[in-house]
Amino acid sequence: MRPLRFVALGDSLTEGVGDPLGDGWRGWAALLAAGLAEEPVQFTNLAVSGAQTRDVLERQLPAGLALRPDVVSVVVGVNDTLRCTFGIHAVAARLDAVYAAFAEQGAVLLTACLPDPGAMLGLPGALARPLARRQQAVNTVVHALSDRYGAVHLHACEGDWTTDRAMWSADRLHPGERGHRQLAVRFHALLAEHGLATGTPPSPQPEFPAPTRSASLWWLATAGTGWVARRCTDLLPQLLALAADEIRHHARGTSARLDLRASAAVSAALAALSIGEQADAA
Repeated sequence: MRPLRFVALGDSLTEGVGDPLGDGWRGWAALLAAGLAEEPVQFTNLAVSGAQTRDVLERQLPAGLALRPDVVSVVVGVNDTLRCTFGIHAVAARLDAVYAAFAEQGAVLLTACLPDPGAMLGLPGALARPLARRQQAVNTVVHALSDRYGAVHLHACEGDWTTDRAMWSADRLHPGERGHRQLAVRFHALLAEHGLATGTPPSPQPEFPAPTRSASLWWLATAGTGWVARRCTDLLPQLLALAADEIRHHARGTSARLDLRASAAVSAALAALSIGEQADAA
C-alpha cells in the first residue's frame, strides 16, 4: 500500500516564508503533513514565493496532477491583490479550474481565506480599504468555490491570531513559526473532524526561539523590504488612484457605492462560472 500523498500549491505562505529551518523554509503545510497519518506521508511542496493564481494554474497544477495526491492544498490570491492587473473574474476562473481538476481526480481539497494585506501592513485607511475590498472579493470567491467542490475550508481571515503580533514575522505579511503552527493545528483539527487526519496533531508551541527584535528589524530592512517592494511596485500608481477615489467618495458620503461595485463584480464572476458550467453540461 502506497503512503498517503499530500501536495501543497500556492505562494510564499505555503512555501513557508516566516518559518525558517536550516537554509530554507518549513511552514504550515510541512507541519501538517507530519500529522496527516500514523505512517510517513509523501509530501511535495510546489508553492513558490510571489505566485499568483495564474502561476498556480499554468505551472503548479500540471505538476500537482501528475503526482495524483490524496490531499492537496490550494492557498493563493494575496499576490493577485497586490498587482495592477487584478481582476476578480480572472481570479475566479483560474481557481475554479484548479479546484475542479483536483476534485475530478478525487483528491481531498484544502482551501483558506486570508487576512487582507493592507490591514496586516498597517496602511492608512484610504490605502488599506481598496486592498481590503480586493481580498474580500478573493475570499468570497474561495468560500463559494470551496462549497461547490466540497473542500475542507479554513477561515484564516478571522480570529484573534490575525492581530496577535506573536503570530507574525517582522514583515507583518507572513506568519512566524507560531503562526504557521496555528494554521497547521487548525487545518489538522478540520481534517480530523472529517476522519481525514489520523496522525498526531502538530504542536502549537514553537520549536525554536523567536527571532530577536534586532534580527527581525535587520531582515525587514534588507530581504523583507525587498520582498514587499517587488510585489507592490507595479501596484503603487494604481493604488494611489484608488486611494484618491476612496477619499472623494468618503467626502461625498458615497463610500457604500465602492462596496456595492466590488460585490457586484464578485457576483458577476461567480455567475459567469455557473453559466459556463451549465453550458458544459449541455
